[in-house]
Amino acid sequence: MSNQEPDDKVDLEELFNSSGGHEPTPLKERLKRTADLTLVAPARVALTDWRAVVGTVILFGFFIAGTVGVMLVDRPTSGDAPILAQPFENPNYILGTDTFGQPIGAQLIHATPDMFKMIFAGAVVSVGLAALVGLLSGFMRGTAVDTVLMSVTDVVITIPGLPLVIVLMAIFAPENPYIVGVLLGLDNWPGLARTVRSQVLSIREESYVEASRIMGLSTGTILRRDLLGQLMPYITINSALASRRIIFESVGLYFLGILPFTTFNWGVLMNLAYKGGALTRPEMLHWLVFPMVTIFLMSFGLVLFSQGMDSVFNVRLRARHASTTKNDGGAGDA
Repeated sequence: MSNQEPDDKVDLEELFNSSGGHEPTPLKERLKRTADLTLVAPARVALTDWRAVVGTVILFGFFIAGTVGVMLVDRPTSGDAPILAQPFENPNYILGTDTFGQPIGAQLIHATPDMFKMIFAGAVVSVGLAALVGLLSGFMRGTAVDTVLMSVTDVVITIPGLPLVIVLMAIFAPENPYIVGVLLGLDNWPGLARTVRSQVLSIREESYVEASRIMGLSTGTILRRDLLGQLMPYITINSALASRRIIFESVGLYFLGILPFTTFNWGVLMNLAYKGGALTRPEMLHWLVFPMVTIFLMSFGLVLFSQGMDSVFNVRLRARHASTTKNDGGAGDA
């Protein structure tokens, strides 16, 4: 035992010297490396992809409008401005006004927070359920859990989506945007769950997943560490698509008058403009066009953001832009 003591001392001295002449701080280095790989490198990748940049800028603009904008712009009421003022003529209501004398720009801004609430609730429900069901079913292929989950998915997927949503909305007449989003999201998860399961069936045969099973890691750990990371680009893209679907469905239901007009909503504006005769009166056309342009911009931003995230989740691109891999002489030098 005494012969090993000098070797131990030499190892400690070498470790001390290799750290640059000061005591090693493994926790600090781990935190720095983690921040570089999970935050700094993805940000660098995003900045090199125009789709991620443009999509982020568009969504950030809507975020600012839904948070800071509602505090800076007064909530519109009837008679705030002249009736049917044309757009770009007065800076106080740059998008014009409607037949009630309400600035259209202010209505669009104050409708944004509730739209975000509906999008968030609907995307969480649809994508969350799909990811959970697809991951569990695919990983536990051939078991009773797989059979039950896929049976439930097949039953739900055969139910006509739009009639179901219309019936639920007519019964509950929800006024809370979160409830509206949840009800809209209930119909969107089965198809995605099926596709996630098919992805998991191929990933579960990879050598690193098999190694995790042999090591005795729990199912939750394998799903989170080995499978979910590989599926994140796919799930992110489908989150954007689910958000677009929530926008279109909610606006459509408000436009048709199925949902109660209890709050500002882009669909409500379009409904009022359509009933007011905006399609036949050119002086009212801006009342209908600007909500449509707003819907298009948010949808476009979500699509670009999801496409940009596909690059951000690329492991090789992240390694190429990470400082730690550059310092280690890895892929960052390529």
